[in-house]
Amino acid sequence: MESKRRFNIWTSGCQMNEHDTEIMRALLEQEGYLWTSDPEEADIVILNTCSVRKSAEQRALGLLGNLKHRKKRDPDLVIAVGGCMTHNPEVRDLLINKIPFVDIIFGTRNYHYLPEFLREAESGRVIADDVDEDIPGVLPACRTSKVKAYVTIMYGCNNYCSYCIVPYTRGREKSRPLEEVYQEVAELAERGYQEVMLLGQNVNSYGKDLNGNINFAKLLEKIDRIDGLSRIRYMTSHPRDFTDELIETIAASQKVCEHFHLPLQAGSNKILQLMNRGYSRERFLKLTDSVRERIPEASITTDIIVGFPGETEEDFLDTLDLVERVRFDAAYTFLFSAREGTPAAEMSEQIPEEVKKDRFKRLVELQNKITLEQNLPLVNQVVEVLVEGRSKKDPERWSGRTRTNKIVNFEVLDDTDLTGKLADVQIISAQTWNLSGKLKKVQQKEGSAPFSRN
Repeated sequence: MESKRRFNIWTSGCQMNEHDTEIMRALLEQEGYLWTSDPEEADIVILNTCSVRKSAEQRALGLLGNLKHRKKRDPDLVIAVGGCMTHNPEVRDLLINKIPFVDIIFGTRNYHYLPEFLREAESGRVIADDVDEDIPGVLPACRTSKVKAYVTIMYGCNNYCSYCIVPYTRGREKSRPLEEVYQEVAELAERGYQEVMLLGQNVNSYGKDLNGNINFAKLLEKIDRIDGLSRIRYMTSHPRDFTDELIETIAASQKVCEHFHLPLQAGSNKILQLMNRGYSRERFLKLTDSVRERIPEASITTDIIVGFPGETEEDFLDTLDLVERVRFDAAYTFLFSAREGTPAAEMSEQIPEEVKKDRFKRLVELQNKITLEQNLPLVNQVVEVLVEGRSKKDPERWSGRTRTNKIVNFEVLDDTDLTGKLADVQIISAQTWNLSGKLKKVQQKEGSAPFSRN
């Protein structure tokens, strides 16, 4: 019986994809389909793909190769492919013309029609056009956490960084109405969620396409007043659009976390211009100085790409210099990977792999040193931790994050379930990637004292 068919969703990529999967799962369960965590048991296998790097596409195509054998054994198996990969013209052509055993092909703006696509697939193959239509409104979501929740505030990206394929896969920017976002966050708070992460490819662009004087700072200000909510995070923000108004709003808020993820990408003005990032190293330094001046307890993290076309040793040393000056709490570092269809893929002066790897190693060594140095002053301090559950590596310890997004592991004292609780934890040791501590007390009310906002 159709309503009892089991499904599994394989997910690759960013938090936006993870949240899209939560929504697809909820929509299918509403229709009577049954979730299974084992894809081998599934009657319907859905791939929610990423296209940021070639390796992500190759993983998905490799999985399809394995599913081809299952499809031969079981012709009733339904295979659906969605997400960013289906917007890459080369891959889309491959899926349509060379991989006929894929039953449904859909995109990033029409995933909420998945139940309808499954019904249509009973009569034949479904290749859905991902038109840039009105955004779908509040959708149900089968959330993977009972403590934290994703909330999409906008779709698409207008930035067109020269190395990035996202604007081509996610489409143009569209913001959800402010009241609609507020309603979704308020309902999550009523259901006991302590933290929300507001999602967008560039949240700083929020509201530019809406009527009225609406921007991201005003959205944060409004959500900050929601009762029951303890923390607000957001991902991702573009340094070019990070305004003084936004810094002041975060500084004045009670719930917006003091964690600023500002993707630098490169420390050389020449490379930043080639990347089409829209800011200079001087502007970036001014921004991070403003954050630290207004919110001294803040942590700042970043993304950095090593080996962009044309990057000389001098350009790379500019990146190392900026890392030294800013002293990021952490950096997500990547080797440049050319993506077909982007300007950077066609640039001359592509950097040899051995040069990229050498620079990558030097950057990681420097950043790991700085990260540890940033963590060591927290030893003996008491910090507020939102407990997410037992540590995956050591079930005898609880694990959670500070407001500044540092992972803290601490001992289990008894059988009391601390999941979702705000706990004051004294840090007893600091490592590069996490902190270890001991529980001082569990907070009885929301909010945090100034001493515990790390």
